[in-house]
Amino acid sequence: MSLHPQPSMPVPPQTRQVAQAAFPRGNRYLQLRDTLGTLYDDALFADLFPARGQAAQAPWQLALVTLLQFAENLSDRQAADAVRSRIDWKYLLGLELTDPGFDFSILSEFRQRLVAAKAEERLLTHLLTCCQDQQWLKAGGKQRTDSTHVLARVRDMNRLECVGETLRFTLNRLPTLVPDWLATHLQPEWAARYGPRAEEYRLPHTKPQRKAYAQQVGRDGWGLLEQVARDDQATVLWQLPAVDILRRVWLQQFRLVDGQLIWRVENQDELPPSAQLISSPNDIEARFSRKRTTTWVGYKVHLSETCEADHPHLITQVATTVSTEADSTTLPHIQQGLADQSLLPSQQLVDTAYVSAELLVQSQQLHQVELVGPARKDQKWQALAGQG
Repeated sequence: MSLHPQPSMPVPPQTRQVAQAAFPRGNRYLQLRDTLGTLYDDALFADLFPARGQAAQAPWQLALVTLLQFAENLSDRQAADAVRSRIDWKYLLGLELTDPGFDFSILSEFRQRLVAAKAEERLLTHLLTCCQDQQWLKAGGKQRTDSTHVLARVRDMNRLECVGETLRFTLNRLPTLVPDWLATHLQPEWAARYGPRAEEYRLPHTKPQRKAYAQQVGRDGWGLLEQVARDDQATVLWQLPAVDILRRVWLQQFRLVDGQLIWRVENQDELPPSAQLISSPNDIEARFSRKRTTTWVGYKVHLSETCEADHPHLITQVATTVSTEADSTTLPHIQQGLADQSLLPSQQLVDTAYVSAELLVQSQQLHQVELVGPARKDQKWQALAGQG
């Protein structure tokens, strides 16, 4: 798809007339268009599209729809239907009432372009610039920062499911890459053993049976890795992500003792820490984590927001990390990100996880930011015993 940037057009007269009649008391999307205009323009995304090919849907419209569907928690299909059917969306997007909209698949393609070019922050950065132009946002004042969990788009699997699904994942990838090599090394029983998805209800129920199954999967996977290692013509396979994932998971879940592959014992500290342990072959960066009573497999997102009483509350910075990274480790990166946008607060409100003596001093010295938050409890035995 190609892009030839076009200037933004005013709201069609008929769309304006019908929208104002339908919403005589106003509407947030009508107000957004009247206050900030189209917000984005095609030139902001010009580098994401080639110069030749079929004409692309206006990216400024796709950017707005992406924001709207997030705000209303809509799927791509529902968002595309809203573009066709809702008057307030047509007003914001500058569309005629008879405009048929676009296919919902265009939205995912647009997001893929943003991610591939590492341009996903453009939507927020440009919005913040518009807010600064309107005097709604400026450096100084108060901001608050907190984190929440983000679920990875993978199944929550136990260890046994993970190793079975990892081997299945690898076997499903190899036919598309090296079909002839796999055909000569595939064991006849693997189709029945690893054809169905590895799920708990399919696995053995007794402890001895589960251990035997783990050993069987381990031998099959290790045997496949050894065949790759022995075959000089298969050295290219080590460069395949699926084979590397299999190797890493097997190193984490099994250990080799006198030539025998042994299933690691979880309660004897034989497994690597959560920060290193792969939870799913479909997303090797997702990690299991726990925060108080919440457990999840995925990531962690840190949101910073203005909290002045006489100004709109606006998100100023978003930082996504692995779920096992401590909040205190992320805070310097958050503050540097705000400094790069000239949006540092004078006072930053945080919870206990972000507070340490070092960060209290560092925030003042590097950024002149007063870090405000509750101190950690003293967990030393003297304090707990009341004898210190």
